[in-house]
Parts: sequence; structure tokens; C-alpha cells
Amino acid sequence: MIVRKLVAVALIAAGVACGPARAEYPERTVDLVIPYAAGGGIDLLLRAMGEGLATHFKQSFVVSNRTGAGGAIGVAYVARSAPDGHTLLFVPALVYSVLPVMQSNVGYSNKSFEPICQPFVNQMPIVVRPDWPLTAARDIVDAARAKPDSLSFAATAVGTITHLAAAALADAGKVKLNHIPFRGDGDLMPQVIGGHVDFGSVTLASAAAAGPAVRVVAIFADARNPSLPDAPTVKEQGFDVAPTSFGGLFAPANVPRDVTAKLGTGCRFAVQQPAYVELAKRLHQGSRYYADAAAFAKRLEQDVEDKRALLQRLGLPK
Repeated sequence: MIVRKLVAVALIAAGVACGPARAEYPERTVDLVIPYAAGGGIDLLLRAMGEGLATHFKQSFVVSNRTGAGGAIGVAYVARSAPDGHTLLFVPALVYSVLPVMQSNVGYSNKSFEPICQPFVNQMPIVVRPDWPLTAARDIVDAARAKPDSLSFAATAVGTITHLAAAALADAGKVKLNHIPFRGDGDLMPQVIGGHVDFGSVTLASAAAAGPAVRVVAIFADARNPSLPDAPTVKEQGFDVAPTSFGGLFAPANVPRDVTAKLGTGCRFAVQQPAYVELAKRLHQGSRYYADAAAFAKRLEQDVEDKRALLQRLGLPK
């Protein structure tokens, strides 16, 4: 009798400890949040990835463009979402490593998210007009050293990756380069072509779209991009800087491990689909744009350290 009672108590306790079984993930439509307007390069990549994820999981994955405050509104929305894997974030590392340093009130930190996978790396070249005397990164640094405060460059807003790439070159060369900010590559490219600035720091896709109207003198990357094999890296020209706009998929912190594991498997499936591979090629992603959760997290950790140090040397935030 005592034995039967003990067994009954043990079974009840086990049931309480285990709790109700969780439904198979995903239980419903998954919201893929991107904090930028539709139509940009990473928005297109996310839509291609969403199709692959939907095929893999046999569930709807819907892209949601939540814009505003330089991306902070959409990112904060995901940070506040339930950590169940049904609301995910797709952003460049800049949002993760730079915005929380530059803006103390963004409503999230790099601890607010769990990296899932890295499915893109957007490289950035230095471009000049074809007849411009600056033909290499070394020429830019030498000219800035010979005539201090004389060179200007066009890039997107302060703290964006194209701005920070050129700022990193100036930091490495110990020179000053004057930043002229623009809303986007489309706005700044005419300034480069017209000779109103000495050079531009842009995305590789924008440089490729400009065609012969500009000349690529260097690329911020660890290795040359297959789509522009004749363009040397900044590293090859003697400056150990290679910032890239890498990024990918994040979940809110504290998402169950089995969910992140399933999402990681889904990510790998999605980026291997022909539609994604072809789009990545058209957007000049190179050959090493994918990383799993562990490699992505390690790279993000290093990027947080590197960007914090660079921002401090640049006096940002002031």
C-alpha cells in the first residue's frame, strides 16, 4: 500500500515537472521583421529566405517592414516580442553593434537577441570618377597627409557602415577625411561622378550598378570579390581594415534552444535554394556569406568590440 502511494506521488510529481507538452514549432505564421523599407538588397534577400523557410517548415513566414528611427523602432519591437520564435529580426550587424552605442535610448542592447544565422555579407568599395587622380586607397591617404583637411568623401549618415568604413581607413592611415553624408547611395553617386567629392564609400551592388561611370579603387574585404576580381582590397594596399555589412537572422533572447536549433537548420536549407543562391550572386555577395549560429555569434562579439573602440576614437557618441 505504501509502495503504491509512493509510486503515485512520484508520477504526479513527474507530470508537474514536465508540464504540458509544447506544440511543434512553428505553431503559426512567423513574422520576419526588417526595420527598413521594402525593395532594398537585404529586404530582397529576406524575402527569398522567407520562401525557403516556408518550404522547409511548411508554415507561412511573412516579411514585415517596420521602419523608423534608423531601424531602432523595428528592432525594439522584436526585442519586446515573446521569445517563442514566431517573431524574428533580419538586420545588418550595425543595428546590433553600433546603434546601442550611439543611441542610449534605442530600447534594446546586443544582449536582447539570440543570433540564428548569417546569410549575407555586403562588401563596400571606394569609388571615384574614372578620370580622377586618386587610383588607390594609398593615394587617398597620401593626399590627405600631404594636404590636411582637404579631402572629402560621400557616404550615408554618420554611424552607418559606409561612413564607418571610410572612417576606419582614415583612422588606420592617421589622416582626416571630411564626411559628406547622404540619405543613400543613389543620392551620393552623382556627387562622385560629378567630381563634387573626392571619393565615395558605397555598397558593392551600387558600384556595380553605376558601371563605367565610376572606378573601384579598393574594396573593404578580407579577400577580393569574384564579381570584381581586378579590384584590390584595402588590406592589400597596406591598411588592415576590412569592415563589411554582414548580418542576418535573430530571435529575441531566451528563445528555447530546440527552436533556435530548428531555425538554424531552416536557415541552412533556405540559403541553399536556387532562388536565394542566384539572388546572392546578383547582389555580389561573394562566396563566403553564410555562417551558422556559433560562427555568427563569434563574429558579432568581435564586431561589438571593434565598433565600440572605433566609435570612441571617432568621438561618437559625443
